[in-house]
This record gives sequence, C-alpha cells and structure tokens, in this order.
Amino acid sequence: MQTCSRCFTQSPDPVLICPGCGAELREFSTTAVALKKFQENPRVLRVQLIVSHDACPACQQLRGAYEKGQAPALPVEGCSHPQGCRCFYEPILDEIYP
Repeated sequence: MQTCSRCFTQSPDPVLICPGCGAELREFSTTAVALKKFQENPRVLRVQLIVSHDACPACQQLRGAYEKGQAPALPVEGCSHPQGCRCFYEPILDEIYP
C-alpha cells in the first residue's frame, strides 16, 4: 500500500495516480516525499532502506544503505507480499545535534 501525501488516500502498489486527488504517486506518495526531504537535507549522509522481517525476496534483496541519489524507489517493483510493499526509508545522519 502507498499513501498520498496530499490527501492521505491509500492505494495498492501498482496504482500510479491517486484516486482521491489525482496526484502522481511516484512524486507525491509519503515515501517519495520523505526521500526527497532526506536528499535535500545536508545532515543526511545516506539513506537506509528498511524492510520487514517477513518481506518478499524482491524487498529483501534491496535491504541496506544507499547514497542519497541512489536509493531505490518505493514501492519496490516486483514486490510480492500480500499486503504490498512495506519498506520505508531511514536517514543516516552526519550529526544529530546542531
């Protein structure tokens, strides 16, 4: 499942356009917006792709840390989990306090 960051409508992974507001989900899903914020933040060194313990093989294969510009798009293409892709991004920070 993916969630639209504009209207918070949830849609199955294959859906590209939000049925609630018409937003392009590759750009405006909550995970796409989070990745963009991490990429723009100078304190974020890398982005880690977090996967569930029972994730499908496609998601398990992508588990790990990536350079900010190299993180794979979510939902993972080829995800076969019955509930859809449940992966998310986590920032790896350069510094925690200002």
